[in-house]
Amino acid sequence: MRSRAVLIGFAFTAAVGFTLVNVVDPYSGSAATPAYADTVLTTSRFGAAPVQSATAPGSYTVSVTRESVSIKEKPKPVIVAPPKATAQASSSGAPAAGTPDPGSAQAAGYAAVQARGWGDDQYNCLVSLWNRESHWNVYAYNASSGAYGIPQALPGSKMASAGADWQTNASTQIAWGLGYIQGRYGTPCGAWDHSENEGWY
Repeated sequence: MRSRAVLIGFAFTAAVGFTLVNVVDPYSGSAATPAYADTVLTTSRFGAAPVQSATAPGSYTVSVTRESVSIKEKPKPVIVAPPKATAQASSSGAPAAGTPDPGSAQAAGYAAVQARGWGDDQYNCLVSLWNRESHWNVYAYNASSGAYGIPQALPGSKMASAGADWQTNASTQIAWGLGYIQGRYGTPCGAWDHSENEGWY
């Protein structure tokens, strides 16, 4: 009875061992077949170097393709110069003012326009603008609004920032008026265009 139990135990152990071998390495049996063979590479610049290779029955072909690669020259940067600042040209077509009389308020205005780097087109716009406002009269006064002088500053005392003689000096009034125009409209033509569209500047 005891020998029978030992025999059953041995059979069970052998069956389990055989199963585990096939589960852990299912190719362990087929690797011993003639279809697979180990070869040894004996030629090497460093001496014998064993290399394992496997052969399988049948014929196979391996094709390798490469993706095409093209090389392009790196594009050169394009340097664009910023636009140069230019005086705003008249878009309203202010009439030509002509040559001002020497010593007149308009002559002082022409000199002040040139000193700011503006051209005759800007002077034409300025003459048209201040003809509308005051006819270039240093003492022009608007009783309803309180505007005063050639540029019709509102109130007139604002022109004191250009000089203490703002009430009587055309050059002082012109200097203040051009500073106001440049700060608010950029150029006399910008102020003239606004006056044409709105009736004031």
